Amino acid sequence: MTSMSTTTIFTGWPALPSGGGIRFGRETPPARSAAQGSAAADPCTVDWVLERGGALAPRPVRWLLAGAGALALGIAGLLRLRGAELVMPLAGIELLALAAVMLLALRHATDCERIALHDDRLTVERVSGRRSFRVVFRPAWVRVEPRYGDRSLIELSGQGRRITVGRFVRPELRSQLAEELRWALRRWQQRAVH
Repeated sequence: MTSMSTTTIFTGWPALPSGGGIRFGRETPPARSAAQGSAAADPCTVDWVLERGGALAPRPVRWLLAGAGALALGIAGLLRLRGAELVMPLAGIELLALAAVMLLALRHATDCERIALHDDRLTVERVSGRRSFRVVFRPAWVRVEPRYGDRSLIELSGQGRRITVGRFVRPELRSQLAEELRWALRRWQQRAVH
């Protein structure tokens, strides 16, 4: 699953060849020059944020854990009053196991991939748990593979560096993301030349 952001299509850019427009990214039109009254020479920028889909977020998980703990300890307390002596230690073990599982799940709740086409660079950052990996490319030299129709991850390469993206995009939509990246890079090159 992916979290898709809403976009505002800049009218200076034609739609993608497939007619779909930008789906995964967010465009920012170039700054306007007061003297020229038109778009400056800087190309438009596009940002993509591909996030893990899911309902896990730190605050709701804390409330869920607190509610489950209160319920388990309440029931264990009632059973303890009725004479079940091992219930309280077992409830504590149960809560520790639940907390450990929740912490493991939360560790990757904020995993994401960020791709930014700004100025004269394409920056790709992949965040997984506490680790972050970042690669910076010159847009004129970036290759986007595999070709349209393939459901595998998308590889961005250039200048001796490589990184794969698309982990949080459904396999059937990865080709659309690859086409969107190619389109943005072509538009960047066309605007950078002028």
